Parts: sequence; C-alpha cells; structure tokens
Amino acid sequence: MSDLCCGPDDEPTPRTPARALATIPLTSAHPTKPVTGCGEGCACCAPSTVAQVAAVGDGCGDPTCSAPSTPVDEPALPLWRARSVQLAGAAGLFLVASQATAWTGGPVVLGTLLAFGAVVAGGATFVPGTLRALARRRLGVGTLMTVAMVGAIALGEVREAAMLAFLFSLAEALEDYAVDRTRRGLRSLLDLVPARATVLRPGPAGLVESEVDPADLRVGDVLVVRPGERLATDGTVTDGRSTLDTSAITGESLPVEVQPGTEVFAASVNGGGVLQVTVTATVADNSLARVVHIVEEAQDRKGAAQRLAARIAAPLVPAVFVVAAAITVLGSLLGDPGVWIERALVVLVAASPCAFAIAVPVTVVAAIGAATRQGVLVKGGAALESLGAVRTLALDKTGTLTRNSPAVVAVLTTDGHDAEQVLTVAAALEARSEHPLAAAVLARWAAGHDRAPAPVATDVQALAGQGLTGVLDGTPVRLGKPGFLDPGALTGQVRDHQDAGATVVLVESAGQLLGALAIRDELRPEAAEVVARLTAMGVATAMLTGDNARTAAHLARAAGITDVHAELRPEDKATLVDQLRSRTRGGVAMVGDGINDAPALATADVGIAMGAMGADVAIETADVALMGESLHQLPRTLAHARRARTIMLQSLALSAAILIVLIPLAALGVLSLAAVIVIHEVAEVFVIANGIRAGRSHQ
Repeated sequence: MSDLCCGPDDEPTPRTPARALATIPLTSAHPTKPVTGCGEGCACCAPSTVAQVAAVGDGCGDPTCSAPSTPVDEPALPLWRARSVQLAGAAGLFLVASQATAWTGGPVVLGTLLAFGAVVAGGATFVPGTLRALARRRLGVGTLMTVAMVGAIALGEVREAAMLAFLFSLAEALEDYAVDRTRRGLRSLLDLVPARATVLRPGPAGLVESEVDPADLRVGDVLVVRPGERLATDGTVTDGRSTLDTSAITGESLPVEVQPGTEVFAASVNGGGVLQVTVTATVADNSLARVVHIVEEAQDRKGAAQRLAARIAAPLVPAVFVVAAAITVLGSLLGDPGVWIERALVVLVAASPCAFAIAVPVTVVAAIGAATRQGVLVKGGAALESLGAVRTLALDKTGTLTRNSPAVVAVLTTDGHDAEQVLTVAAALEARSEHPLAAAVLARWAAGHDRAPAPVATDVQALAGQGLTGVLDGTPVRLGKPGFLDPGALTGQVRDHQDAGATVVLVESAGQLLGALAIRDELRPEAAEVVARLTAMGVATAMLTGDNARTAAHLARAAGITDVHAELRPEDKATLVDQLRSRTRGGVAMVGDGINDAPALATADVGIAMGAMGADVAIETADVALMGESLHQLPRTLAHARRARTIMLQSLALSAAILIVLIPLAALGVLSLAAVIVIHEVAEVFVIANGIRAGRSHQ
C-alpha cells in the first residue's frame, strides 16, 4: 500500500501508518478503512509476514489480507510540507519566472521552458487523479482542466496553459489547507484499556493473583479490580460491591452501583470496593472494540461522498466534449479544418473551470478561518457543506446539555432539624471522599460557609454501594441511599426528587434522621434558550443519552426537547442517528462530548464535539469541535455554515453561468483565446471576493 494523491476526480485516501497490536483490525492506507481477512491458506497472512508488514504500516499487497494492528498518532506535517502546497508554489514560481522572462525580453525558449515547468508542477496535483478516473470511466472537473491545458499548449499558448495549471493546483492547495487537521481518535480509545490486568489463576495453594496483558484475557477469566483501577474488558461482577464511573462509556453522569450479577464494561473506573469480574468478552470483542468498528465504518462511508463542485460539474463535462467534437467534425466538413480545430480548442479552454475549481476552496478557507476565530474548529469543506444543510440536531445529555458536574439541588429536613445540620453531617462524612457526590456536597457546604473547610468525621467507613458511617463530635453519624437508611417522613419528597432525576442521600445522626440531599447534574443555564433558537431556525432537536429514563425525561422537558431516547449504549446512539436520517429531510448532526458518543458522531452527517470538556476521541472523530463550553455556539455555528454554503452555491452558480455563456460564444468564433482568458480571470476575481465574504463571523 502506497501513499495516494488524488485530484478532484479521485477519492481522497490519506495514509496513516499502522503497527502490530493485538486488538484492532489492520488498517490500510485509509486510517479508518479496515482490511478484511482473506481466509486460511493465504501465504501473505502468515504470522511472520503479517507482523513485518504491520510493523512498517504497509500491507503485503493482497487487498484482502488482514492482520492485527492499529493506527498510530503522528504529529501533523507543517502546511508547507504538504505535497499539493509545494507543487502549487513551484508552479507559481515557474509561472512568474516565465512572465518575467517575456516582459524583460529574455530568450523565448527559456520562457517557454519555464512555462512548461509550471504546467508540470501544477498538473501533478490533478493530472494523475484525472488519469485514474478516466481509467474507471469517470469524468470530472480535472478532466476538463487537463484537456483545456493540453488544448492551450496545442494552440501555442504555453503560458496560458501554465496559468490554468497554477490556478487549479492552487485550488487543490487551498483545499488541503482547509482539511489539514486529521482525525486521530482511535488512539484515545486504546489508551483507556489498562496496560496490565490482575486475574485469578490456579496455584499450588489455590487461586493466586497474577498480572497479564489484557490482550491475553479469555472469556471465563476472573479479574480482580481494585479501587481506582479501570476494567480491562467487559464482564459480570461475581463478588464484591462498589460504584463504577462509566461516564466515558455509557454517558451516566453519576457513578453506577454494582453488585454480583451486574454487567460491567471495559474502561469503567472502579470506586471504593474490590470487585471480582468474570470476563464475558475479549479485548478484541468488547464494548471499546465495537465503538472502534462503528467509527471505522461510518468514517469510511463519509469519505466516499462526492464533492459539491464535482456533483455540479458532472453533466457539464461530457457536454463540453460533445460540443468540441461536433465543432471539429461539422466545421471541417463545411470549411477549413484548421480553423475549426482551433475553434474547438478555444471552446475547451473556454470550458476550463478555473473559477469553478476555486469557488469552493476559497469559501471553505474563509469560513473555517472565521469559525476558528470564534472558537469553533470545522474540519474541512465537506464538514462545512454538510453542517450548512443540517435540519436535525441530536444532543447528548451528559456534558452537552448539562455540565457533567453534579450539584445539590435541594436540602430536605425532618421536623426539629434544619438544613445546616444536614449539610454539616454530610460534609463531615464526605470530607475525605473521592466520590463524585462528595464534591457536590462539599461545594454546597463551602458556598454557605465562605469557602471554609468542612468538619471532618472520624472512624469513617465506606459501605460499598450503600453509604458512609463515622463519628462526629462523639456522635455516630451515617449517610446513604434509601434502603440503607429509612426515609421515614421524607418518603414522598424523596420519591418526587427521584422522579425528577435526582440522586437522594439520607443523613442520620445518633440513629435519628436529620434530612436528605437531592443531587443532580443540572442543565446548562442557556440550554432552553438555545433549543428555542434552534427551533426558530427550523432545526429539530432530539436527546440521546445513556442516562436513566427518569432523569432524561425531566431534563428534556426543562430544555424544551420532546424527542427523548434514554438508556442507550454507544452503538444504540449510532443506530438512532441512522433512523433520524432516514425519516428527516436535510442533514442530521450529533452533538456529544464523551467516548460513548464517538460512534454516533461518526455516523451522523456532521459530528459536533463539545471540545472544552469532551474526550479526545469524540473531538477527533467529530467533524466540528466547539472549543468553548457555551451551547450558544451551536446556533451561531449552524448559521455561519448556512451562510457559507449559500455563498458557495452562489459562486458555483456564477462559475457555471460564465461557462455556459463562454462556450457558445467561443464556438461561434465571437471570442478569441485572449478574450476567453481575460473573462476567466475576471470571473476568478469575483468568485474569490465572494468567497472571502464567508470570512465574516456570524454573530
């Protein structure tokens, strides 16, 4: 597999090296395009061959060969080292030198050779792709440009051919500039798997603990997971009670209590108890591997989309060739063949899509630059175009609609007690806890006590999955969930808060219930306003979350969202995005911030990541990254993309109209080659000026 360079008639396939790794399918030249197995008996799939080719990042030559490997992150090359940029620069230098030679009365041969240098350098950016496309019987913008360039040379206008080559290579360089940031999210997924896993193995005196590589785990193995450790793969708890932080996988905003029989997933972080987990999936088949698979498939599908300019040019290209051929044949029958052949070549030059080629890249660069200044990273022209066509927006809850920061939303008290007593006991027990709910309790205490440190209980013990016990000022105190403590007179209020999506913690002192704290991950304050603005723009909204249905329904009502889907796994979100696309006119965008959103981000027409707080894989998988935390960026970015897409369409329409006018005038002999070139240059100025308007930030 070799580096591939393509012109506008060929599909782009950027190359990313790969190396052997035991968990991910071999990647070919395309970083997200897996190579499928060729079956038993294939010599190229021998382990030694596979290891060697995977180690250097190249395949063995058989397109069906497979091997375990994974893409490796590499720093992006500087823009000036991009091949298209270097070739466009060389073409420009050759062209300037050729013109300077002519203006200063230098040798004609030297000027011609310099012009040919510009043709070769500029043509290298699109002629190879054009030839590959022709071999597959595909015509496109590059085909017209190539023929126009050859036609100009045939007429003896080598400098005009050089100008055409330079302008089109410049278009390719601008496009590369707009998409120079590539996705590197799969590495972040792999980093979530711990380097070693502890398993129970038979020993002389019974079962003993031993450390193994996670890739060596097999179904049925028993993992030992201590507090703070990540799970190496999926499994079922067989012994122990604890809480797991699964926010990176399922989107749960609060830790999940686990006990024997609970299904757990790779990369979840264990809380306060020691767990024994029976492995139910190998590292190659677990939830993280499924996420990788979905991202690969979705990104491969998106890479096959045709560019907007190529779609519009498709009917234009064959029509131009038909007209040129007709002029040559019919004209030769009626008059001097030389005159009509020359006129046909002028037609081909008139049909050269210089403005057409520059229209999209200039708009893309200007629009992406403006978005970047506003803290929004748009990854390329295809993403910008798709974003401008979005009519449905699916939003993840945790970290997107909410801040992913649980807070105390209510303090309940029993008769004879006040909120201060409840908060004091709760803060004392949670003072040295690492539990996410502890941070919410301590933040509420600090807010009411001028940031003073909370009192600290002694003899604090954590009962996994239940609560905390300790002693405060000589009095036994307890804190825990309903069931561990009896809510008593607060039963009704506790149920109401649970129905509203809150986690309720009861507080007790000396065996007497003091009250309770309701803790919930609240909506961002701007969420409802943003949803209303999106609705006014004609954009439908939907909530997709891995959280429980009660919490999701409550927050959706508060945000003004009626289409709610809860308790979803990563692959479920991707499936729902597909369903939204099938029943919706216009594009579908997915907004998320976690690894659990990566498949849906890749499956959507446009994936939008909340960059400031999102997982790396979500940002790299997404097409658009919001670097700030404000949801107000969503409607602003959509409006900006719509405006850019409108400008893009205007420029393309203008370019197409000019071609439609120039071709018949050239065919009738009304326009000379010089006049055609001048008109093209003027058209390019208009198109560039129009494209630059997309650089104005949309407020």
